[in-house]
Amino acid sequence: MTGPMTRSTIVVVTWRGKGHVSACLDAVAAQTRPHRLLVVDNASDDGTEEILAAHPARPEVLRLPTNTGYAGALAAVDRHAAVGTEFTAWLNDDAEPAPDWLAALEDALDQDEQAAAAGSRMAGLDGAVLSIGVGLTADGHGVDLVDEAAGPRPVFGFCGGAVLLRTEALRHAGGVPARFFCYYEDTDTAWRLRLANHTIVSVPTARVTHRHGASTQPGSRLFHLWNERNRLAMLIRCAPGGVAVREVARFAAITALLPLRRLARRPERRPGTPWNFRVRLRLRVLGELAGSLPQLLRERKAVTDLAEIPRSAVWRVARSLNSPG
Repeated sequence: MTGPMTRSTIVVVTWRGKGHVSACLDAVAAQTRPHRLLVVDNASDDGTEEILAAHPARPEVLRLPTNTGYAGALAAVDRHAAVGTEFTAWLNDDAEPAPDWLAALEDALDQDEQAAAAGSRMAGLDGAVLSIGVGLTADGHGVDLVDEAAGPRPVFGFCGGAVLLRTEALRHAGGVPARFFCYYEDTDTAWRLRLANHTIVSVPTARVTHRHGASTQPGSRLFHLWNERNRLAMLIRCAPGGVAVREVARFAAITALLPLRRLARRPERRPGTPWNFRVRLRLRVLGELAGSLPQLLRERKAVTDLAEIPRSAVWRVARSLNSPG
């Protein structure tokens, strides 16, 4: 649905979404505000392409030649200059927004000119709240916040599965880190928006139902690999230098000590050991981090060049604002 007052482009990223993308597009089509709908298809090979072509919403489709992950797909949108609207919404293909979702987010950004992003209230199929925003722990882990409020509230970051951003603010902050593939691209983006002196709000009236894990496998080996690698990459890119060095060193030290701990001995042979405490996975994280360190340091300088306030000031905000630990 578009019109003369179309202010937002809703970007839906899909990969093998045959079983759920139609429900997402149905919900987008029911929005009460005019919008442009763009679907980025990460080279789906399960019939998703045919579903998109036949859907009555008639979305624009940007089909990528390979699966670039959630982060890569969002970055591709900007590379193709596909968004020309004031706002850009990110939406998972397994999410179903309420009809007034877009209206609530647009209104929230209209009411707070300093806010560059407005996050949603995401709930599971059982109604349990999954996220109203993202906080940071003392060691730089992003965590979903679930304590609800009556109205819009400040949060450090947003869940990238359903968020509305100011398009120019996003571009000025450097866009989306495509190399992350998936996980932490949203927290990294929020951090850079804050370094650019923007704020972020959570909008509890912007309700989304999320089929959590329909497109990924939370708890899997790849899930933990991407999480651990991208968290450390985000800290190198965005955090104060002392924090980044401390957390990389802590990760390496824990990795070195794991074989010496009786309960973690031969972790690959203990099926109950979480993937993120298995030595081989952690060594791969450190290897990938070492290989990309020159590029990460160049990216850190680029983030510094775009920043308008010190990293230390944003870290203090992160530690005081909606931080659970």
